[in-house]
Amino acid sequence: MRFDCSVDEEYDRGLLAAQAALEEGKLVVLPTDTVYGLAADAFSPRAVQNLLDAKGRGRDMPPPVLVGSPTTLDALAVDIPTWLRSMVEALWPGPLTVVCRQQASLTWDLGETHNTVAVRMPDDKRALALLKQTGPLAVSSANTTGSPAAQNVDDAEEMLGPRVAVYLDGGPTTSGTPSTILDATGATPRVLRQGAVPLEVLHQFNNTIEPADDGSV
Repeated sequence: MRFDCSVDEEYDRGLLAAQAALEEGKLVVLPTDTVYGLAADAFSPRAVQNLLDAKGRGRDMPPPVLVGSPTTLDALAVDIPTWLRSMVEALWPGPLTVVCRQQASLTWDLGETHNTVAVRMPDDKRALALLKQTGPLAVSSANTTGSPAAQNVDDAEEMLGPRVAVYLDGGPTTSGTPSTILDATGATPRVLRQGAVPLEVLHQFNNTIEPADDGSV
């Protein structure tokens, strides 16, 4: 099923259909502030495996988790440093993914996470509306492994086809630049992927953050 989010009635029906599909362990494609995302219920191991299978990805590349509120970070992660809290408060919602130690009580299986979780709050009202209904979702870029991330719903549907139950069409993405991924689990924080948030912005909160291995800033 495909729903045009620019039409109010269809948008409302799309959110309900997406929520129902996710509750059944099915996959949903949704617009975000970076690229289109492929979403699954984070607390359903079968759904997460379906997501990985749809992308052609192994368990060694677990999906990040999107949340609808900054306060949800405390429900998912532990040992969050003060500087990271300040960073999240300033830069969320937005294109920053933070990798933290996960709460030991979490009953989920995102793959080989090594007891960490990558979390982001997207700056997209449609994604946030869905997250408000569903709670945290496992979301990876809507593409098959090795292909460019989809920047419109047509590209996503061409790659993922019937493996996705609901497509939410939000038009072309405004950015197309992926989120910056920051690993805050070690003694020295480091950028795992340089994306939309530049290193100099991160250094405003912690000037010891190391750049991505490719040297990009």
